[in-house]
Amino acid sequence: MEEIELFRRLGLALAIGLLFGLERGWQARDEAEGTRIAGLRTFALTGLLGGICAWLGTATGPVFLGLAFLGLAALVAVTYWAQLRADDDLGLTTEVAMLLAFVLGAAAVLGDMAAAAASAVVATALLSLKRILHGWVAQIRRFELAALVQLAVISVVILPVLPRQGFGPGQALNPHDLWWAVVIVAGLSFLGYGAMRVAGAGLGAVITGLLGGLASSTSTTLALARLVRDDARLAPLLSVGIVLAGAVTFLRVMVVATIFAPGLLGALALPLGTMAATGIAGAGLLALSAGRQKKTPTGLDELSNPLALGTALSFGIVLVVVILGTHYLRQWFGESGVYAAAAVSGLTDVDALTISVAQLSRGDLSSQAASGAIVLAVAVNTTVKGAMALVVGGRDLGLRVLAVYAAALAAGALTLALRP
Repeated sequence: MEEIELFRRLGLALAIGLLFGLERGWQARDEAEGTRIAGLRTFALTGLLGGICAWLGTATGPVFLGLAFLGLAALVAVTYWAQLRADDDLGLTTEVAMLLAFVLGAAAVLGDMAAAAASAVVATALLSLKRILHGWVAQIRRFELAALVQLAVISVVILPVLPRQGFGPGQALNPHDLWWAVVIVAGLSFLGYGAMRVAGAGLGAVITGLLGGLASSTSTTLALARLVRDDARLAPLLSVGIVLAGAVTFLRVMVVATIFAPGLLGALALPLGTMAATGIAGAGLLALSAGRQKKTPTGLDELSNPLALGTALSFGIVLVVVILGTHYLRQWFGESGVYAAAAVSGLTDVDALTISVAQLSRGDLSSQAASGAIVLAVAVNTTVKGAMALVVGGRDLGLRVLAVYAAALAAGALTLALRP
């Protein structure tokens, strides 16, 4: 290794230690001098020590680096034991961070510098986010944690062993693709659900709408409409959240379709993108008309956990029914049957139809017909949500939402009509 390269790598090892030490020193800034296990200088020296030991290990063999790490670990263990006797502090964060600084310092010399630097930045971010991360953990409900574990097991353990071949009529049912669809949709849903649970709906209708669109735009519409039914003064503000949830759904459908059939992106980008842009613009106008109203939604208990095992399995069953129904309708009526399936499916669930049509488009269904069916399902589903806002939330809320939805659907229809 050339001298300049060695100095660069040792400099990175020192910088990694300084980064760790800066964060740990700031966290312990109120403690008296001499009472801290490690601060800025100690961490900087630890990172540099890891780099130097790695450099020496290239000449003496890997055993030297291993012994150096064990020696540092023993020193850290003794220090931790002494601290434990003094103040009963069971925290191991600083001690683990010191060992990590040594390892990343060594990695900076022996391995990829970019990977070592990135790992150090991520580790420092985790160290600095202690209160936020603990706050998130405190808000997790037991059934939500259980649902996450269940999904991890059935996706990471079961998904890889499912057969990747078609079964049933026309070999339309592929177990691996079916369960992968459940994982994708449930994961997108839980992303919005979890963010809303952590952030809280009290941040306002805008955040509620954006995150609710990922979780479930239908559930979000129903939840916000019920709030308006209890307090009609919330209609101008909560109409913004409902419309934003619908706009996010347009983008969500495009993402889901593209995952299962990347070739559909070109056909769906313009109509669904235009509909989403129209919805966002309409939400902006509704927000301006809402003025300075500050009351925000607080009760969104109607949103169910989308990763509950029963919910995931229910979606899988719906997906199987929609795939079979679309297969038979297309077999009997051609492309008209696909459109009929889209119109019916849009009354309840648009994700299942999107995945079913996306799979067909990988065969002999044209991208134009597939994108038209998906947009039709989205249009029917959007109309249902607008009607729900009108019936549940009342005339003021319903007319605001329906006006924007009508503009979005008209924009989508226009783009479909004008495309080559």
